[in-house]
Amino acid sequence: MRLSLSVLAIITGCITTLSPQATLAATFSLVADGLDNPRGLSFGLDGALYVTEAGSGGTGACLPSPNGSDLCYGTSGAVTKIQPKSGTQERVLTNLPSLAAEGSSSFGAQDIKFDPTGNPYVLLGYGADPALRDSVLPNADLGKLVSANFATNSWTTVADLANYEVANNPDRADIGSNPTTFLLDGDKAIIADAGANTLLGSNIDGSKLQAIATLPEQIVNNPVFPPSDSVPFDPTQVPNGDGSPSEPAQIAIQPTPTGVAKGPDGAYYVSLFTGFPFPEGGAKVYRVDPNGETSVYADGFTQLTDLEFDAQGNLYALQYANESAWKGNLDASLIEIAADGTRSTLVSGERLEAASSLAISPDGALYVSSQSDRPGGGKVWRIDNTKPVPEPASMLGILAFGVLGMGIKNRRTRNCD
Repeated sequence: MRLSLSVLAIITGCITTLSPQATLAATFSLVADGLDNPRGLSFGLDGALYVTEAGSGGTGACLPSPNGSDLCYGTSGAVTKIQPKSGTQERVLTNLPSLAAEGSSSFGAQDIKFDPTGNPYVLLGYGADPALRDSVLPNADLGKLVSANFATNSWTTVADLANYEVANNPDRADIGSNPTTFLLDGDKAIIADAGANTLLGSNIDGSKLQAIATLPEQIVNNPVFPPSDSVPFDPTQVPNGDGSPSEPAQIAIQPTPTGVAKGPDGAYYVSLFTGFPFPEGGAKVYRVDPNGETSVYADGFTQLTDLEFDAQGNLYALQYANESAWKGNLDASLIEIAADGTRSTLVSGERLEAASSLAISPDGALYVSSQSDRPGGGKVWRIDNTKPVPEPASMLGILAFGVLGMGIKNRRTRNCD
């Protein structure tokens, strides 16, 4: 799969009875900053919030990325522990492997989860040709799920996703591996590999690693790119000099799964980032049933990076950016899909930019890792006061309908933001 390095190592129209919902001024509280490409978030049994840092690569051996840039190896990845109430932060696991191009987003520690006894597991991304990993970067542990020991600053391999892709290639497309997120479901780890376009499962003792489902490609219109050299593009999608669409008029893009959550119905829900050119409105949420059958649960999103269900069965979806990433505007959004299918944008832009992961605290608060595409500039925010209300322009209409005795509901379909 091909991904812009500045993106990560995500419009359908609709008609509503009233105008789109706006939000109250959401309250942002900064709980961590100065992070190196922050990614996954998870609460531990101790009540602390943990965030993975993909790092900034290093000066070690280099590998070509899917778009041709060199990714250079280092041990700059980490896991940081955050005390949400005090805002204190400390790195509790360091020297994790990291791949990055100079000054760019990186591939490394992508996600963290804790088992019922408090043992941490960390997912390490990759983003290059998995067939080259062991020869160029021996013992690097990229492209693996590992169990970690904070006390000894060490980790042990649980599952090797990159090698599984080389040996099996479940989607029968280009070989690639970049594990991005996972969850623990009993004694199993359920893992989304964005490079392999596959949802995988493994026992946490390392046995029975296997594909659960592959996600399908989709056909999209080739966009009109700006007639300039302002943005580096995938070499197979170079625009024409006059800004007209490159040939062909339509292209196949890879799904690029980036988030996974278990729903109240026992199924797994998987979010898609989508491949280049990251079409606006082209990202979907898939439902994967216990038999591995996939179906579209919700669509019309852009560049999704994470999903979480709350205790009431509401699904939260995080957009990395609201516009195609190559446009350069990385303002992000947090969207709620209620249990009845109603969709509301809780936060759009403001302090959310290049958002990567979200977590719901035991008391129901929302936390988001933002600025996830930059070394030393990443942040984690707590977000409160996210209840949506009608836009001011809608209020006169609501009052008028009330005077006329018309019972109007702001009906929204699952496919409408």
